[in-house]
Amino acid sequence: MSIVVTGATGQLGRLVIDALLATVPAGSVAAVVRNKEKAADLAERGVELRIADYSRPETLAEAFEAGDRVLLISGSEVGQRVPQHAAVIDAAKAAGVAQLAYTGVLGGPEADFDLAAEHKETERLILASGLPHTFLRNGWYTENYTANLAPVLAHGAVVSNAGEGRIASATRADYAAAAAAVLTGPAEEHLNKAYELSGDIAWSHAEYAAEVAAQSGREIAYNNVPAEAHLAILTGAGVPEPFAAILVDVDRAVEHGALALRTGDLARLIGRPTTPIAVTIKEALNAS
Repeated sequence: MSIVVTGATGQLGRLVIDALLATVPAGSVAAVVRNKEKAADLAERGVELRIADYSRPETLAEAFEAGDRVLLISGSEVGQRVPQHAAVIDAAKAAGVAQLAYTGVLGGPEADFDLAAEHKETERLILASGLPHTFLRNGWYTENYTANLAPVLAHGAVVSNAGEGRIASATRADYAAAAAAVLTGPAEEHLNKAYELSGDIAWSHAEYAAEVAAQSGREIAYNNVPAEAHLAILTGAGVPEPFAAILVDVDRAVEHGALALRTGDLARLIGRPTTPIAVTIKEALNAS
């Protein structure tokens, strides 16, 4: 039996591996990756590599073994994720895994924004499979914002159509620690449960702009604009229109409170408070 992490060379996957290796022997961890060379550093740390691709179902037959505890990290190809995830679910069921944890989205079946649709369908497929499961419904990553500080600093503005909506974000490392806790803790505590994971504190875009201003020493405004104007700004900056439309729709959801839910599940799983946004902003500014 191994703890298996799919998408292990992605941003979240690598952090999950790090969190696992802090508590369990490397020999008990397996990484499902598409590219062996990209995962060479994981192999050097003693992690078993299993080569497979979400988009090539035939490669998934050897990815899992009976009794494995598996983390399915959602794919990054919006529009392709349902068939990709279905292939993983089928392979996990055929292998007889003991647990399939899935990184979905905050709110689960109640999430009403476009980006949630594939997550909701994946949860439905997992339930239909009958696999012992754990739903890790991740809220927004703080890095979704702090990774884009350069244009904020260059233009002196945070631009959004989210109004005064609030976001209970947390860092990728916070969510990774929760996944590791669910995969390493007593299985009976987590099987067939759904966790709504989000940060301890919900913040607004205006507060985010104020914190960036305070830490950078620059004037940073918050410009709340209509959805159509925000879409035009994003596409004008080179963001592909389909992805820009998703971002605008997420802001619409933020305005209506869809990403402000706070249950305390994340802090309870990781055994500490979630990372404050001010800390992540500081790290991003120091790295810029």
